[in-house]
Amino acid sequence: MSTARIELTTKVLLNKPYLVKPQATFLMCPPTLYDVDYVINPWMAGNVHAASRTRAAEQWQRLYEAVNKIANVELVEPEPGSPDMVFTANAGLERNGVVAISSFFHPQRQGEEPHFRRWFRQAGYTLIDIPRATPFEGEGDALFSTDGRCLWVGHGPRTALSSHHALRGIWDIPVVPLHLIDPRFYHLDTCFAPLEGGYVMYFPDAFDHLSLHRIEAFYSPEKRILIREADAVSFACNAINVGRTIILNKISSRLSGQLEQLGFKVIQIDLTEFLKAGGAAKCLVMKLSKHTS
Repeated sequence: MSTARIELTTKVLLNKPYLVKPQATFLMCPPTLYDVDYVINPWMAGNVHAASRTRAAEQWQRLYEAVNKIANVELVEPEPGSPDMVFTANAGLERNGVVAISSFFHPQRQGEEPHFRRWFRQAGYTLIDIPRATPFEGEGDALFSTDGRCLWVGHGPRTALSSHHALRGIWDIPVVPLHLIDPRFYHLDTCFAPLEGGYVMYFPDAFDHLSLHRIEAFYSPEKRILIREADAVSFACNAINVGRTIILNKISSRLSGQLEQLGFKVIQIDLTEFLKAGGAAKCLVMKLSKHTS
């Protein structure tokens, strides 16, 4: 894979100079060993060994190609015995070269931790371990606001509220807790997506009242994109956003049109094989701050 040359270029928009951001970088893992081997979320129930590895590989390849057009992509090799490694968003949370390594709630995924830890160490990142006593599942449950003012962190099924203190200390940033109350939306990135331009997509029924108040206090009404249940269960909020491009699973024409009216380019990719394990586009990538290849 060729290394894209990253430049800071001064341009003029409406007669105002601005700097173009460096190209985004994401970590992905090929689905060579992907399967639904166990049940640790509601989506897996009834789908054990029901996923087609051939179709999953085709869907992942289309996602990889779409992401690679707008960002750098780093790859980590899958490891035997870790069929969920393809969902790299759960590996940890990275900012400014520092990675908080996940401490998985379920034993079935704890075997991924040393493989991701080795990859990040070899890539030159500084690693911070989150104690096993405070489960934390990485970027699946922790998302920086696009302006960098705060870190949204879910708690409930997979990440403990007690982990938020550690995250606050690592980057010295305000942490805003969001309580997840619907077991179908067991990670924050399945029901909440900060977007460029100060927008946010979210499924209100996934949160308790206090969490909704926190979201509404941060985002003005014109910046909120409320997701209906039909799109929520298609993981519309599980979206990859780079600039004005959004890559996600198939969604309704209503929502696609709404996003396009706001100036976003919407790329829809069939990711149904991964929905059987409870993941879609965003689950299959982890955002990084540097390109190492």
